[in-house]
Amino acid sequence: MKKKINTQQKTNWFLYVGGAITLFMTALIVMGYLWTPYEPNAMDASCMAQAPGLAHLMGTDNFGRDIFSRVLQGAGTTFFIALCVVAIGAVAGTVIGGLTGYFGGWGDEVLMRVCDSITAFPSILLALVVIAVLGPGKWNVIWVLGILFIPSFARIVRGEFAKCKHLNYVKSAHLMGAGHIRIMVRHILPNILPVLLPAISIGFNNAVLAEASMSFLGIGVSPTEASLGRMLSDGQAYLLRGLPWYALCVGCTIVMLILGFSMLGEGLQQRRRR
Repeated sequence: MKKKINTQQKTNWFLYVGGAITLFMTALIVMGYLWTPYEPNAMDASCMAQAPGLAHLMGTDNFGRDIFSRVLQGAGTTFFIALCVVAIGAVAGTVIGGLTGYFGGWGDEVLMRVCDSITAFPSILLALVVIAVLGPGKWNVIWVLGILFIPSFARIVRGEFAKCKHLNYVKSAHLMGAGHIRIMVRHILPNILPVLLPAISIGFNNAVLAEASMSFLGIGVSPTEASLGRMLSDGQAYLLRGLPWYALCVGCTIVMLILGFSMLGEGLQQRRRR
């Protein structure tokens, strides 16, 4: 008897679970921009260091501030910074990588050597040095990390453009009279999106970790603005002093934010391989 061919594809659980977690975290962040149960920076001496309960879902910190409200605001800050960093890195990296990969020549050599010079140093260490010189602040963090993320995207896009420019559909577009810009934007770019989307997901995770690390060390966003990294640093001091839920709630928020995009990126890669 002939064996039956199993044509059913396995369920891509990484894509579905990662997408669900990402949507849930995004919904919380949007809610934090529109509404919070309490004023995130409002202090209340009558309810300091309260355990999680109905009045305060994640408890209160040592100043009586509602941790859930601060987590919503801090997650929004971290999400906004990571989104801007990835946008700068992806857009600039796509332009640089597309031009160098498509045209090649001396411009390719110069720009790639610049990218090599940037990636020769650990990105977090280089960002710490630059921020220490420029001073902390949300926009300083965004521009520094955004520039440091450009080489990784440029290398991915350069390789894909260099490969696609020799394919038949590009040659056919040339014969039909299409210009270089039209070919790059209308023909090659849509075909490299399956490769670019997982890179964006991974870049977002790296941006979240980078921002949280810098804020944890005290050189990220300003102290007046809530950030997950700074809140984790504040909660660490009280982890073994009767206030463990502060650091645990903030840490779980960072883990969930990264886990959702990590699983989403893995799911996109599995879908591309199929």
